[in-house]
Amino acid sequence: FFTNGTKVLLVDGEEGRLTAEGIQRMIERRSDIHYPKPRVVSLTQSTEFGTVYTPDNLMAIHDACEKNDLRLHMDGARFANAVASLGVAPKEVTWKAGVDVLCFGGTKNGMPLGEAVVFFNRDLAEEFDYRCKQAGQLASKMRFIAAPLYGLLLDDVWLKNARHANDCANIMAQRIEEFSGCSIRHLVQSNSVFADLPESVETGLLGRGWHFYNFIGEGGSRLMCSWNTSKEDIDSFLEDVRELVA
Repeated sequence: FFTNGTKVLLVDGEEGRLTAEGIQRMIERRSDIHYPKPRVVSLTQSTEFGTVYTPDNLMAIHDACEKNDLRLHMDGARFANAVASLGVAPKEVTWKAGVDVLCFGGTKNGMPLGEAVVFFNRDLAEEFDYRCKQAGQLASKMRFIAAPLYGLLLDDVWLKNARHANDCANIMAQRIEEFSGCSIRHLVQSNSVFADLPESVETGLLGRGWHFYNFIGEGGSRLMCSWNTSKEDIDSFLEDVRELVA
């Protein structure tokens, strides 16, 4: 519906990150008419595993895109968490690293809804407003989406929210590893913690009203911290883990 038949090709990568080599292998996999012709690389910053792309990672991917005449799109639903984690200016991991288009997330950083699509390559923005309308994404009363985004950007609230969420995730990960039979599956670089918990602990936590997924990626319980996660939330969760492990 949104792309008139675009096919998504999945590329493997360690810790949820694409690599230039993986992209090149996918492009060269086949060249016959029955194989899609790649045109865009889309990556997620931070990744679905909670890891982040450094400026060097992104430049390598950009070089692969340039070599193969591909555009580079960044899904930034948790872009703020990545910037806070890396401690760099946003430009270092967007246009200076060759990103053509960024979807700047607000929904997962304190807004009730809304994302901003930022075109660094202005040519790609041609008639984007009409494409939004055609896809059913022309919001009525747009100011009610724009105003919270404006507030999020004032005084670096977006970064303060992200730093808080990241700090909570790091505390969570460090303390989970103190429990017998519990470990952390992936690097904790943003606000996601993938924990390997005994099945009895997972079941017990769900039974006590905690909500989390255990089917994302390669498994493990995905524990997400947000802009409004409190120290009391973390203490309460970990106390339940302690009781269930015992």
